[in-house]
Amino acid sequence: MATTKSPSIEVEAGEHTVRVTNPDRIYFPELGLTKLDLVNYYLSVGDGIVRALRDRPCMMHRFPEGLAGDKVHQKRVPHGAPPWLETVRIFFPRYKRTADELCVTKVADVVWATQMSTVEFHPWNSRRADTEKPDEWRIDLDPMPDCTFDRVRRVAGVAHEVLEELGATGFPKTSGGRGLHVYVRIAPEWGFADVRRAALAFAREVERRAPEDVTTAWWRKDRDPEALFVDYNQNARDHTIASAYSVRGNQRGTVSTPITWAEIADVEPDDFTLQTVPARFAKLGDLHESIDDTAFRLDTLLEWAERDGLSVPDAEDV
Repeated sequence: MATTKSPSIEVEAGEHTVRVTNPDRIYFPELGLTKLDLVNYYLSVGDGIVRALRDRPCMMHRFPEGLAGDKVHQKRVPHGAPPWLETVRIFFPRYKRTADELCVTKVADVVWATQMSTVEFHPWNSRRADTEKPDEWRIDLDPMPDCTFDRVRRVAGVAHEVLEELGATGFPKTSGGRGLHVYVRIAPEWGFADVRRAALAFAREVERRAPEDVTTAWWRKDRDPEALFVDYNQNARDHTIASAYSVRGNQRGTVSTPITWAEIADVEPDDFTLQTVPARFAKLGDLHESIDDTAFRLDTLLEWAERDGLSVPDAEDV
């Protein structure tokens, strides 16, 4: 039997109107939430999601049939996008090809991408002014399969301690899964390889201080399944993780949500969903609002990397 499609509707998104087709299509079957529910979620956190994505090349993780269907990783903005949608052209040396990726500058861009069945937004850690010079250092506290969240909490405390000693301001958020992310704005003066070397030097320092909890082993087979991996490779070129306020593509509808350092002691990541985050955002605003106010320099971390003889493999090998 053919499925009856619901009539399209028009949604006001800032200065633009976006046509949303099939607004009643179920995207989260276990929650009974629709495509329109997802659009309304992103509108409710508009300032936050735009700040997280602004001017960054962005991969779209699309679910054309909702979470019950297949996931599509899409770099290229398709033909027929509205004229006001902005893109940034990226060159991929391995394939000797270019792609015009989504470059969010306003909430209408996010709503358009959601209309195109995007659930997750995965931005680069550089901006279109110079896509080869990251301005964001990403600390990914990635638990191995048997790692407890209590261990994640402990390692987050160690990471915070090292950041404070460096004079760097870290902005934590849940990953939307079992881990935590910490973002640090950096001066856009170094290429991806140097940012990764700096990130590795930081990870090694956290490992030195918490050797029972942390691993920086390159190969997954060499990592203790109960350990937490400080994943410095998320700073490689064209490696992306879900942005702040991005919904994750799981049946729980979890959201990668900014939190305070003080909250880490009690936070339960699954508490943050597309159903609960709008009220939190309305009450607290964007906890990453001041993220662009300062930019940390990597000189000290690069000195640590030089001191320890650290190097990172080519990005294509990551």
